[in-house]
Amino acid sequence: MMLGNTPYVVARAKARRQKLADRARLRQLINQSVDQLTVAVADIGYREEIDLYAGRLSGGDLVEAGLTHNLEHELTEMVNMADSRIRPLIEVYTSRFEYQNAKAVLRAIHNEVSVEEVGNTILPDINDANTPWLKVVESCDNLRSAAVLLRRKSFGPALGRVPEDGSLSAYEDALDRHYYSASQATLNRSRGAPARMLARLFSAEIDHKNIINILEASAVGLSNEQLVDLLIPGGRLIPKRAFSIIATSGRAGMMDLLRSGDKFDMSGFEAKLSEAEAKRSLDAIITWMKEREYGMMQRMSYLHPVSALPIIHYIAMKVQEVTDLRLIVRGRLAGLSAEILEAHVL
Repeated sequence: MMLGNTPYVVARAKARRQKLADRARLRQLINQSVDQLTVAVADIGYREEIDLYAGRLSGGDLVEAGLTHNLEHELTEMVNMADSRIRPLIEVYTSRFEYQNAKAVLRAIHNEVSVEEVGNTILPDINDANTPWLKVVESCDNLRSAAVLLRRKSFGPALGRVPEDGSLSAYEDALDRHYYSASQATLNRSRGAPARMLARLFSAEIDHKNIINILEASAVGLSNEQLVDLLIPGGRLIPKRAFSIIATSGRAGMMDLLRSGDKFDMSGFEAKLSEAEAKRSLDAIITWMKEREYGMMQRMSYLHPVSALPIIHYIAMKVQEVTDLRLIVRGRLAGLSAEILEAHVL
């Protein structure tokens, strides 16, 4: 059976990656009206999902529901196509989207978003897999009650350990820590170069999250002791043993750690940091870090062309396409200029 054949699944993933919208296509979309965008997004490869929701939604809600539905189906299909040799690594990566769903539910409850609105956008109710998430939104009026309902999830105990009066960010931090801790434990038990390379990618993601946390903490005047509580163990640029340095000297200590390494583009980072400070926004740094992660994925997929890594690379690019398209549509609806959207998407 072809579906269990690793070269076949990899070839499917690579073919689908080639069909994703390139920057030229995204630039065209940015300059279109919302009505034109609906047709254009459908033509890119989302027509079936747009048609599915067209009878009940319109405008930005229609596009967002279609994009989300398509992505959920794509993730499920790629996992199900994989055989037992590569499926565990793919699942390690795709399991992050369950954590993202949990964050979406918690944010909806915190911001008092109706279950109807959630079911029409970020967790489409036509997809039966979203029914349990929507029930949490419908049933809970605070974060603690949501954590109780989610207690049977793998991350349930982590949410349960958040204090009674814990903030939304505290719950999100708990989810991040649990995801990376569980994922790295799985990868450490796995054999082979693909697992080791995926573990390096995850370490880079942790470092990036920690760097952003340190910069944000410095900007709002958070104490170094409070800052350390936000850091996620598992990075390589800022390993756990170096958290004491952050506790003592905060951002300055982080910069010293980054300068002391030889596998980090410090000059590129400092250029983006200067840009971020001039604009009073971390967007430039976040975009730079995402590009660094995607560059790592691309190298991984080239080095191990018949493995889980090219499939994970495709999944990441597919998620980015959906994110970009959602940003373009919502940005145009909000009246953002093409220049602002290009800065964030391109």
